[in-house]
Amino acid sequence: MMSRNEQGRVRQGGGYGGCFGDRRWDSAQDGRSRRGHLREGRQGGPGVENFKMGLGCGGGLMCQKLPPCQPHKGRGFSRRDSVFEIEIEPIFGILALYDVREKKKISENFYFDLNSDSMKGLLRAHGTHPAISTLARSAIFSVTYPSPDIFLVIKLEKVLQQGDISECCEPYMVMKEVDTAKNKEKLEKLRLAAEQFCTRLGRYRMPFAWTAVHLANIVSSAGQSDRDSDSEGERRPTWTDRRRRGPQDRTSSGDDACSFSGFRPATLTVTNFFKQEAERLSDEDLFKFLADMRRPTSLLRRLRPVTAQLKIDISPAPENPHFCLSPELLHVKPYPDPRGRPTKEILEFPAREVYAPHTSYRNLLYVYPHSLNFSSRQGSVRNLAVRVQYMAGEDPSQALPVIFGKSSCSEFTREAFTPVVYHNKSPEFYEEFKLRLPACVTENHHLLFTFYHVSCQPRPGTALETPVGFTWIPLLQHGHLRTGPFCLPVSVDQPPPSYSVLTPDVALPGMRWVDGHKGVFSVELTAVSSVHPQDPYLDKFFTLVHVLEEGAFPFRLKDAVLSESTVEQELRASLVALRLASPEPLVAFSHHVLDKLVRLVVRPPIIGGQIVNLGRVAFEAMAHVVSLVHRSLEAAQDARGHCPLLAAYVYYAFRLPGTEPSLPGRAPPVTLQPATLAHGPGRPASLYLARSKSISSSNPDLAVAPGSVDDEVSRILASKGIDRSHSWVNSAYAPGGSKAVLRRAPPYCGADPRQAIDRSSSRTSSYLEGSSSTPPATQPRPTVQKLLHEELALQWVVSGSAVREAVLQHAWFFFQLMVKSMALHLLLGQKLDTPRKLRFPGRFLDDIAALVGSVGLEVITRVHKDVELAEHLNASLAFFLSDLLSLVDRGFVFSLVRAHYKQVATRLQSAPNPAVLLTLRMDFTRILCGHEHYVTLNLPCCPLSPPASPSPSVSSTTSQSSTFSSQAPDPKVISMFELSGSFRQQHFLAGLLLTELALALEPEAEGASLLHKKAISAVHSLLCGHDADPRYAEATVKARVAELYLPLLSLARDTLPRLHDFAEGPGQRSRLASMLDSDTEGEGDMGGTINPSVAMAIAGGPLAPGSRASISQGPATAARSGCALSAESSRTLLVCVLWVLKNAEPALLQRWAADLALPQLGRLLDLLYLCLAAFEYKGKKAFERINSLTFKKSLDMKARLEEAILGTIGARQEMVRRSRERSPFGNQENVRWRKSITHWRQTSDRVDKTKDEMEHEALVDGNLATEASLVVLDTLEIIVQTVMLSEARESILGAVLKVVLYSLGSAQSALFLQHGLATQRALVSKFPELLFEEDTELCADLCLRLLRHCGSRISAIRTHASASLYLLMRQNFEIGNNFARVKMQVTMSLSSLVGTTQNFSEEHLRRSLKTILTYAEEDVGLRDSTFAEQVQDLMFNLHMILTDTVKMKEHQEDPEMLIDLMYRIARGYQGSPDLRLTWLQNMAGKHAELGNHAEAAQCMVHAAALVAEYLALLEDSRHLPVGCVSFQNISSNVLEESAISDDILSPDEEGFCSGKHFTELGLVGLLEQAAAYFTMGGLYEAVNEVYKTLIPILEAHRDYKKLAAVHGKLQEAFTKIMHQSSGWERVFGTYFRVGFYGARFGDLDEQEFVYKEPSITKLAEISHRLEEFYTERFGEDVVQIIKDSNPVDKTKLDPQKAYIQITYVEPHFDTYELKDRVTYFDRNYGLRTFLFCTPFTPDGRAHGELPEQHKRKTLLSTDHAFPYIKTRIRVCHREETVLTPVEVAIEDMQKKTRELAFATEQDPPDAKMLQMVLQGSVGPTVNQGPLEVAQVFLAEIPQDPKLFRHHNKLRLCFKDFCKKCEDALRKNKALIGPDQKEYHRELERNYSRLREALQPLLTQRLPQLLAPNTAGFRNSLNRASFRKADL
Repeated sequence: MMSRNEQGRVRQGGGYGGCFGDRRWDSAQDGRSRRGHLREGRQGGPGVENFKMGLGCGGGLMCQKLPPCQPHKGRGFSRRDSVFEIEIEPIFGILALYDVREKKKISENFYFDLNSDSMKGLLRAHGTHPAISTLARSAIFSVTYPSPDIFLVIKLEKVLQQGDISECCEPYMVMKEVDTAKNKEKLEKLRLAAEQFCTRLGRYRMPFAWTAVHLANIVSSAGQSDRDSDSEGERRPTWTDRRRRGPQDRTSSGDDACSFSGFRPATLTVTNFFKQEAERLSDEDLFKFLADMRRPTSLLRRLRPVTAQLKIDISPAPENPHFCLSPELLHVKPYPDPRGRPTKEILEFPAREVYAPHTSYRNLLYVYPHSLNFSSRQGSVRNLAVRVQYMAGEDPSQALPVIFGKSSCSEFTREAFTPVVYHNKSPEFYEEFKLRLPACVTENHHLLFTFYHVSCQPRPGTALETPVGFTWIPLLQHGHLRTGPFCLPVSVDQPPPSYSVLTPDVALPGMRWVDGHKGVFSVELTAVSSVHPQDPYLDKFFTLVHVLEEGAFPFRLKDAVLSESTVEQELRASLVALRLASPEPLVAFSHHVLDKLVRLVVRPPIIGGQIVNLGRVAFEAMAHVVSLVHRSLEAAQDARGHCPLLAAYVYYAFRLPGTEPSLPGRAPPVTLQPATLAHGPGRPASLYLARSKSISSSNPDLAVAPGSVDDEVSRILASKGIDRSHSWVNSAYAPGGSKAVLRRAPPYCGADPRQAIDRSSSRTSSYLEGSSSTPPATQPRPTVQKLLHEELALQWVVSGSAVREAVLQHAWFFFQLMVKSMALHLLLGQKLDTPRKLRFPGRFLDDIAALVGSVGLEVITRVHKDVELAEHLNASLAFFLSDLLSLVDRGFVFSLVRAHYKQVATRLQSAPNPAVLLTLRMDFTRILCGHEHYVTLNLPCCPLSPPASPSPSVSSTTSQSSTFSSQAPDPKVISMFELSGSFRQQHFLAGLLLTELALALEPEAEGASLLHKKAISAVHSLLCGHDADPRYAEATVKARVAELYLPLLSLARDTLPRLHDFAEGPGQRSRLASMLDSDTEGEGDMGGTINPSVAMAIAGGPLAPGSRASISQGPATAARSGCALSAESSRTLLVCVLWVLKNAEPALLQRWAADLALPQLGRLLDLLYLCLAAFEYKGKKAFERINSLTFKKSLDMKARLEEAILGTIGARQEMVRRSRERSPFGNQENVRWRKSITHWRQTSDRVDKTKDEMEHEALVDGNLATEASLVVLDTLEIIVQTVMLSEARESILGAVLKVVLYSLGSAQSALFLQHGLATQRALVSKFPELLFEEDTELCADLCLRLLRHCGSRISAIRTHASASLYLLMRQNFEIGNNFARVKMQVTMSLSSLVGTTQNFSEEHLRRSLKTILTYAEEDVGLRDSTFAEQVQDLMFNLHMILTDTVKMKEHQEDPEMLIDLMYRIARGYQGSPDLRLTWLQNMAGKHAELGNHAEAAQCMVHAAALVAEYLALLEDSRHLPVGCVSFQNISSNVLEESAISDDILSPDEEGFCSGKHFTELGLVGLLEQAAAYFTMGGLYEAVNEVYKTLIPILEAHRDYKKLAAVHGKLQEAFTKIMHQSSGWERVFGTYFRVGFYGARFGDLDEQEFVYKEPSITKLAEISHRLEEFYTERFGEDVVQIIKDSNPVDKTKLDPQKAYIQITYVEPHFDTYELKDRVTYFDRNYGLRTFLFCTPFTPDGRAHGELPEQHKRKTLLSTDHAFPYIKTRIRVCHREETVLTPVEVAIEDMQKKTRELAFATEQDPPDAKMLQMVLQGSVGPTVNQGPLEVAQVFLAEIPQDPKLFRHHNKLRLCFKDFCKKCEDALRKNKALIGPDQKEYHRELERNYSRLREALQPLLTQRLPQLLAPNTAGFRNSLNRASFRKADL
C-alpha cells in the first residue's frame, strides 16, 4: 500500500490552475483570498516593501514592510472638501511612483478625485452612474526594490476649457479662501464659465498641476519619530524576512540602503503644486524635475506655486485589508460588503527583473501615447485629443469595453481620450491607458487611434470634435503579441476595409498620410500577461507544441511554412534553443514549459503516422530549464539548496498528461495499462515502418555512445553493449548477486518474440490508439503514451556527461518528479492494491538500480571536490529511496540501500578523510529512517530466529561466562541486545542506524564530535517520534518498538568511559565497574571500543570486509583514550537509553541482565549512575544563569525532535517534511520545500526569557529528572531480582545501593523520593549485611541522606525518611543488640549536615526525631530490650546538636562567632574522634567559603593529626606519622589533638573511628586537602611541610603517579617562593586587637581578642564592619567605638551601652627569635605575641614637645599561634612598658638609621627611595628633625646619673646615623644622572651643615662614664628604670 504521505502527494498534485497557497475563489464576487493574491508574482523575488497611502484632509501616510509574498498596500482618500481653497470646478488626481535613478515609472496610475457632489453634478451630462470600483480613495503599492530615489508623483487635471494652462491656473494662485466675500462676483463668474465648459467639454481633460513627494524623506522621518518616541513600535525583521531578501537587497549600501519598514503611520500635508508646462509634459521632463527637486537650489522653488492642501496618509499595509480590489478589479477576500468603498491594489512595474512564476491569470495591456507631431498637418488642428479603442474587428460597433475606467466613472469603457494641450499642434502626453486583453487574441484584434481636433469655443456650424487622423496597431504578428515602442504614420483618411491585418507602415493605395507617411505618432505598448510569454524562444516553443497537438499542417511560422516533414527539425531546434530564453519570462512560464516538456516525453508526437521520439532532447531541455530557473532564483533557495518554485511545480502543478479533462474533438485519455508489453496486444504496425532516419536518437546503443560519457558511468553500465532483452544491471549494482537482489522473472519470457525488438523507440510501454491510416480530420489523432518515471530513469542513465552534470546539480527535482509520477501512475491505474512486486516492470527497476548506483558513485567521488553538492545529492538520493519504500517492493529498495553502503565502504578504505563520507552516510541513514512506516519496515513483531550458523558472537566467546544464570546464555536474547547478523537481518533499517551509531562512537573515529552529534540525534529524533506517535501509544506496542533499539544499551555501556562526566567527581565515572571488575587489566572485554560483534556485523553486512580497519585503526588497548562526547551528545544518548529501558519488556531485560558478565553489569550500573547525574534537577535559579548553548529540554517530545533535527548542518532539515501530521507546528501542508515549515529555533536566538518561560523550563526539567530517576529505579529493581540468588550478589548489590544513595542525595521530587526510600528499605531489609558487615561508607552515606530528608518541608518525604531511619537502627540492633554503628553515623551525619547546609530546617528535623522516638516506644517486638532507651539517648544527643545549630543560625552573619561556636562544638567531641573530625571538616568548609584558606588548611592539618593519632594506636608503621608530634613543624597548635589515648578510646570498639577518613587513604586525602588550601593561601613553605609527612606514605604504597604529582606541586611551590622572596608580593594578614566592654556582650564582656583580617585591611574597615554588625544586633545608638588605645576604665562607661576598642597590632619578636625567623614567611607564621604603641604626655595629651613625649608599648600574647583553626584568638597575657622621652628619641633615631641602611643596601638599588630617605634625614626640617632631637637631649649632660647611659646611647645613635648618611650620599652619587648633580650637591651641603651642627654635641665627654662601674649602674642596664605592668 502507499503511505499516507504518498497518497496525499498524489491527491494534491494536479492542475496548473491551482496556485501556491490555499487560494479560495469566490464565485459570487469573483474574489480571491488575500493570501493567494498577494503571493502573486513575488515568491521568487526579493523582499517586497509594502505601504498604504490614503489621501484626504483626515488621511495619513503609513509605510511598513510585509512578508515578501505580499504586495504593498496603497493610498486612500477621505476628503470632505476640495483640494484648493476656492472650489470652482471638478479636479481629478493621478498618483504613481517613479524611480529617478532607474528613470522608470514603477507603478501603474491610481486615479482619484475629491470632488464634492455639487462639482460631480456638473459632469452629469457626460457620465453614466459611477462604478463603486472607481470611487477608491486608498491604494496599496508594492516596492520590490526600495530606493532613496523613489518619488510619489501627484498630477492634477481639470475639464478642458478655453485658454492655456497658465490662464487656467491664475484664479487659484491669486484668490484665497479668506477673500471669498471680496471676490464673490469673480468667483460666481468663474463658476458659471466652468459649468458651461463642463456641460460642453466634460469628456475631455487638460493638464493642470503636479507635485512630487520624496518617499525616503517621509519614511525616514516617520521612522525616526517612531524610534525616538516608542522603541517598541519598531518592528524587527524576522528570520524569514532576512532570508527572503534577495542579493540586490544585500548589496545595497550607502544611498541605496533604503527601507520602507519600521516607521510610524504618518500624515503628510502637500501644500504646494507646480503648474504643468505645455511643452514639458513627458516623462523625460518629469525625471529632470524630480532630479532637480533633490538639489538645494532647485529651480522649481523659484516658481510661483499653486497653493492647495492635500493630505495623504502613509501607513503599513495591513495583513488582510478589507474591501481590497486586485489590479484586475477582482474582490480580494475579506470583502465584507460589495457596497463598501474599495482599496485598490496598484500593479508594480519593478525597477529590475523579478523572477517569479505566474500563479494566477493576468492579461493586461498598457498603452502609453508619448507624442504627436501635426506641425505639417494643414487645417485647424490645434486642440488635439487621441482616442484609443480596442477593436475586435473593423466595424465601429466592434470596439470592446476593455479599457479600465479612471475615477467616478464606469468600470470599463469602449474608448478613452488623452488630455488636451490647448493650441498645441505637437503635444506630448503622459497618459496611461490600461486594457484588459481578451484571453484569445486573434489576427483581427487591433488598437485603433483616432485623432480629434476639439473646438473649445462654441461656434455655430462648428462640430465639437473633428477627426483629423487615424492609425492602428495589429496586436498579433506571427501569432505573437506585439509590444514595445512604435512610431506610427497617421492617415488623414479613414482606413480602408481589411486594414486591420496590415500595419500602418504599409502604404495602402489611395490613402493620404500626414507628413508623407512618416512616423508622427509615438506610442508604447507594455503587456503584463500570464498568457503571452513575450520571448521569441518561448513563443516559438509553445507555438510548435501547439501545432503538433492540433495537427494543423501546413503552418506558417514567421516567414516559413512548416509541413509535417520539417516540423520535427524545427521542434528539436526549438528545444535546444530554450536555454537561450530570457530568465524572467522563462521563470514566469516555467510551469508551462515543464508541463509541455513532460508531455513531449510521455506522449511523443506522431507525425505522418510515425512516432517521433523526443525523449532525449526533451529531457536535456528539461535539465537546462531547471538549471536556468534555479540559477535565476539562487537567492531564494532554501537551506537544502532547493528552488521553491521548482518544488512548488512538483507539489502543486505537475500532473500526468492525459489525466486532465479532455477537450472536444480530442481522443479521450487512455486508461493506463500494465507497464509492460509482454501482457499487452502486439505493437502496432507503424512501429515497424522503415524510416530514412533514426526514429529516435534519445536512446543510442551504449557500445557506440560518444566519448563524452564519463568513464565512471561507462564502467557502471558495462564494457559491452547492453542486452536490451533483459535486465542490464551489472554486478556492481547487484550486490551479493541473486541473494541480494530480489529475483524477478525475465521481463520478456514467454512473450511474442517480436516484443524483444530494439526498444529504442520506447523503452517502456508504448501503445497506439486508433489507426494511423485514418486521416486525422475524420478521427481523433492517435496518441502514444509512455510513463514519465520510466522515461526519466532511462534518459538519466543514458544521458551524456554535460546533461548529467546539470541533472545532478538538481537531482532532487528529478527524483521528486519520478516519485510523483510513480504515485500518480499507481493511483490513476488503480494499482494501489496490486502486490508490490507486480506494480512496476523489472526493466524499470533495473534502470532504477543503475541510476541509484551511478548517483551513489557521484556522491562518493565528489565528496572531496564539492562537498555541498555531495551533501545535496546524498540527501536527494536518500529521500528518493525513502519514497520508493512507499511505492515499490521493499526488498528491492533494501538491496539498493545495501549496494550503496557497500559502495561507500569500498571507498572508505582509501578515502583520505573518511569522516566526511561517514557523515554523509549518517545523513543518508537518518533520512531513510525518517520514513513514516519505519517501525513496520523493521518487522518488529516477528520473533527473532537464531542465526543460520549457530556460532556465538565474538563478545560472548571472549567475555567471561554468565555470572548469574545457571544455564548457558540464551543466544536468542544475546542477539537481541547486540548488533548481531540476525538482528540486522530482521530489523534492517534499525540495524543500519545502530551500526552507524556504533561506528560514530568508536574511539578512533575521525571528526568525532560532529559524527557523535549526528548519529545520536538521529536515534533521539526517531525515539521522540515513536513516543509522540499515537500508533504506538499502547505499552505492548511500545515494548515491541523498544526491541528495535535494545543494542543501544550495549553500545552506551561500552561507550561509558567517553561520556561526559556529569557526576563532577574524580573517579565517579567507572567506580562501580572497577569495583565489580576483579581483574580489569586482563579483562577480555574491550571497554570503550565498539563491541566486536558490531565490527563483524559491519564487515559482513552492508560494509565490505576490512572497512572497520580503515575507520578505526589501532590496538584495542588504546580504546579508552578516544574522543570524549560533549555534554549535549551524552545527554541525548542517555535520554535514548532511558527511553529503551522504560519501554522494553522487563522480562526481556531481566534475561539479558542474567547473561551479563560481572564487569559488564558494573558498567551498566555506572551508566544508570550517570543518567541520574545527567538529569539531576538544577532548580529555577540555574535556568536564570544557564548558558544559552546548554542543551535544552522540552516537555513536548515533538519540539525536541525538531530541535535535534535542526541543530546541525547537512540534510537533517529534510526530516521536517517527514514529520507530516506529527509536525509540532500545527496542521500545515506537508511541503518539502516550503520555508514556512522550517521553523528555525536556534538555541542562542533568545537569551532573555520571560518568567513564565523560565518556570515552564524548570517544570519540564523537574519532570524529566523525576522520569529519569524512576526509570533508573525500575531498572535497578530488575537487576536486584536478577542477582538475588547469585554468589556475586554482594558486590552487585553494593553497587546498586550506591546508585540508590546517589539518587536519594540529588535534588528529587517528592514522588520519586517516596519510591526511592521504599526501594532503599526493601534493599536494607533483605540484605542487611550490605551496611553492617561491609564497608561503613555506605552506612554513613545512607544516614546522611536520610537525615537530610528527615528535615524536608514536605511531610510525606519526612514520613518515609523517618521510617527508613528507624528501620535502619532496628536492623542494626537486631544483629548485635546495639546499634553503635548507626548511632555514630547518624550523629556524625547530623553534625556534618548542620555544619554545611545553609537552608537546613531544624524544626522539621525535630518533628522527624520525635516520630522516630514514638516508633521506638510503640515497637512491641523490642519492648523488653534496651533498644528504646538507646534510641532515646541518641535522640537526646541529636537534640543537643540541633540546639547548637540554632545558636549557629543566630550568628550566621557573624563569621567569627559562628566559627567560635563550631570550634566549641568540635572541642566538645574531644573524646569522639569521628564527630570531632566531622566538625573540623565543617569548619574547613566554612573557612574556605569565607576565603580563609590558611585557616581551612589548619583545620585539615588538625584533622590529619587526629587520624594519625588513631592510626598510631592501631599499629606502629614506620611510614606513618607517630601522631600529633609529627605535625609540629606545620603548626604548634596541633598538639591539642593528642587527647586520644587508650584510656579514652579503644580502637576496636564498634562504631568508633569507623569513618572512611580513619584509614591510611583517608589520611592521605586530608593531607592533600591541607596542601591544596595552603597553596591557595600562598603559604608555600607549609606545603613543603605537609608533603614531608605525605611522601613516606606514598612511597610505602609505591604510588608513583601521586608521587610525581606531589613533586610537581612542590616544584611549583618552591618556584613561587623564589619569585616572591622579598615578601612584598605576598601579604599574609593584618592583625587587630579588639576589646569588648559592656554587659550587652554577655560572655564577651571585658574579653580581648586578636583578630586576623585579610591582607591590607584598614582600621576603618574592620571598625565599620564590627560597628555595623553589632548596631544591627543591639540597635541604634547602643554601640560605641573607643577611638584611642588607652587602658579602658570600666567605671566611666555607660552600662546600657556596648563599647568596642579596636587597635592595629603588629607581630613582635624577641631578638633571639629573629635569628630563626629569617624570611618574610617566618615572620608571618606561628605568631603568638603582638605589639602596639601608645604615645602620651604627662598632662594627658597624646603628643607634645620632645622633652615630655612618652610612649607606652603593650605586648599581647594569645592562647594559640596564628594561623589557627579560627580567625580570632583570645588574649591570655598582657605586658606594658613605658618609655621615657630620651628612650623615645633613641628609638626614633634607630628607626631612621635602619631606614637609611635599608635604602642604601637595597638590591637592585632604588634611587628614588634613597633620595626620599636622604631628604628626610639631612634636609632642613621644621620640627623634630634629627638636629632638634640632638639639641634637646645632647646639649646638656643630664643631672641624673641614671640617664647617662641613655645620653651616651643617643650619642652613638647619632654617630651611626651620620655614617649611614654619608654612605647613602656616596651611593646616591653613583646612581644619579647629569640632571641631578645640582640636587645631589644641595644634599651634600645640607649634610655638611648638619654634621657641623652635631659635631660639638657628639664630641663632649661624660666624666662619670670614665669612672669604674658600680652595681647600681649595672642594674640600670637591666631596665630598672622601666615601669612594668604585668597582667
